[in-house]
Amino acid sequence: MLGWMKSLNPEIRWRNRNLNRTRCPLRIRIRTGLYFGDQSGYVEPDPGHSLEAIFEQVYGMPWTPSAAFANLKPTMEGFAQQAETIQKGMSEVVMNGFKPDLVPVYKELVSEFAVCDRWFSSIPSLTQPNRLYVHSATSYGATTNDNKMLVEGYPQKTIFESVEENGFSFGIYYQYPPSTLFYRNLRKLKYIDNFHQFDLEFKRHCEEGKLPNYVVIEQRYFETKLLPGNDDHPSHDHGGFYDHVPTPATGVPSPDDIVGPEPYNFQFDRLGVRVPAILISPWIERGTVILPEPVKMRETEPVEEKKLSDFQQDLVLLAETLKGDHKKDIFLNKLADNMTVVEAVNYVEEAFTKFLGECEKAKQGGAHESHNPCLERPQPKREFKSFAHKLFSCLICDH
Repeated sequence: MLGWMKSLNPEIRWRNRNLNRTRCPLRIRIRTGLYFGDQSGYVEPDPGHSLEAIFEQVYGMPWTPSAAFANLKPTMEGFAQQAETIQKGMSEVVMNGFKPDLVPVYKELVSEFAVCDRWFSSIPSLTQPNRLYVHSATSYGATTNDNKMLVEGYPQKTIFESVEENGFSFGIYYQYPPSTLFYRNLRKLKYIDNFHQFDLEFKRHCEEGKLPNYVVIEQRYFETKLLPGNDDHPSHDHGGFYDHVPTPATGVPSPDDIVGPEPYNFQFDRLGVRVPAILISPWIERGTVILPEPVKMRETEPVEEKKLSDFQQDLVLLAETLKGDHKKDIFLNKLADNMTVVEAVNYVEEAFTKFLGECEKAKQGGAHESHNPCLERPQPKREFKSFAHKLFSCLICDH
């Protein structure tokens, strides 16, 4: 994303000025002279960015239990060879960055504000575990997409509770059912009023000065012809694309000393590949900002019948939980397999509407604020009966 922004500012080090081509110690034969280019565009399918894939990208060899604990030095020379295991010719895809004019919003932000030159993803793995770090500084041991935990909800404390505990407010503005509901605590009844529809309320809250102290804007994670997706989240993980800066592999403290599951037993003691991070603030010195016209990244329309991405499948699983379908064996882990994008959009929206309705019903029924509609039915308030009332009940009862 920022690889060729060096042309705007020579201090940006997202492209090594001495890099003419990547070294490719390939077990899979690729044409010689694989250069880092500026031809990035719309990419499908996704390059590899699992824990195994990133290990090979960083260390130049496939993951094995012995290699994982061999104290290897990151070489960043395995991107091309790993990409070829995904699809023939993908090595050229991962060895390209965007021309600044193709990402005009980023171009202006980079020119006017601050770019972080050494911002690495939290763990060398998939989007979802990295996304969990954003709001809780841990993935609670997750290195893959754990369906069981997605249904139950991740139990760790989040920044939202910390904000509340210190007397401040927070708000989550969603465009589709929010992925922050992957956290179990945010499913509690007490937080339902912290969720707001972005299109209906965000601009109005800005104009009226009613924004909470801490605001999160959830993106549109599905793409249809009517509503294009806008889930541009390169700050969560590198997506399998090349970077020349070695990832930190020593001196990284574990956030909670939880070890990841078999077979990787990852100890959360090294970071992932660099990701773009831009700091935007009125206190950062800038000039006048004039945004150019957006550039179309692809010639085709969204394919509404295509298979869901891994993260979109996670959102469908979350929707199953919100709707209660996860209790039906016929649905769990199977519903998203044959679901199209349009079907997924309709399903997750229906599920979230039902969840909001259940929350409102529980509130009206007097449920406690800690009640989680996804876990159990609210306990009805118990009516206190005096001894006289109980005695009278016994006298009029046939038994």
